[in-house]
Amino acid sequence: MSWLTEYVRPKIRTLFTRREVPENLWQQCPACEQMIFHTDLAKNLKVCPHCGHHLRASAQERLAWTFDENAYTRIELPKVPVDPLKFRDSKRYTDRLKEARETTHLDDAILVAHGTIAGARAVVAVMAFDFMAGSMGAAVGEGLVAAARLAVLQDAPLIVFTASGGARMQEGAVSLMQMPRTIIATRLVKEAGLPFIVVLTDPTTGGVTASFAMLGDLLIAEPGALIGFAGARVIEQTVREKLPEGFQRAEYLHEHGILDMVVKRTELRDMLARVIDLLRVKDREAA
Repeated sequence: MSWLTEYVRPKIRTLFTRREVPENLWQQCPACEQMIFHTDLAKNLKVCPHCGHHLRASAQERLAWTFDENAYTRIELPKVPVDPLKFRDSKRYTDRLKEARETTHLDDAILVAHGTIAGARAVVAVMAFDFMAGSMGAAVGEGLVAAARLAVLQDAPLIVFTASGGARMQEGAVSLMQMPRTIIATRLVKEAGLPFIVVLTDPTTGGVTASFAMLGDLLIAEPGALIGFAGARVIEQTVREKLPEGFQRAEYLHEHGILDMVVKRTELRDMLARVIDLLRVKDREAA
């Protein structure tokens, strides 16, 4: 055989059949800057194995991590008027919505599902920060009301994972009106004698913090989560004082009695199961 068949042809085949290596096999931790293999990160629920930093998670991931065996049923949320103010800045609001929906494959910044946690029924609402920074417009307000009504219907606790930049400015006063609407939703759950548990994740700010996010029977936060109303720079300019180290972080708020507990993501599901069992006193008494 000639050198063409013995050497050149195998080289050509190798060149054209070489597998491309995916570019997303590794992810850098934003805190310690260590590189993490993507499968290791997924197994650890997006918590850095080197420094313990909690990376941001999608709404779909949180649902899968919370329910038993990743099994849950999402509900269809009420439709709301699109662009009630015909708002436009550098882009039309309708264009921003279309772009966010194409990117995230979500209708808006909230998902609601029901299933079981350690065998106990639960309704879970999760805010999606990757959808227009988790901003709260009419769709989020309607979603939370729907979640509250479902919890009452199923006689189940309501758990809400918050992640938001605040009110959605493109909806103006319509967005601000979701603050009292979501508070009414929490009252529906509490008046039915059901637990309302809030898990605050990074970041939870603005009108969400100023409304339902701080009304839980139990307030749990993930480590390092940014939680507040106004930004630290705005507060410093207003009070004309230097803010303390770690101000508006979960650990600082816990130390000052604003939060009930700070729980690692890898321990959160078990903690929710224990809390639900403790708060459902009437179920145990009936049994």
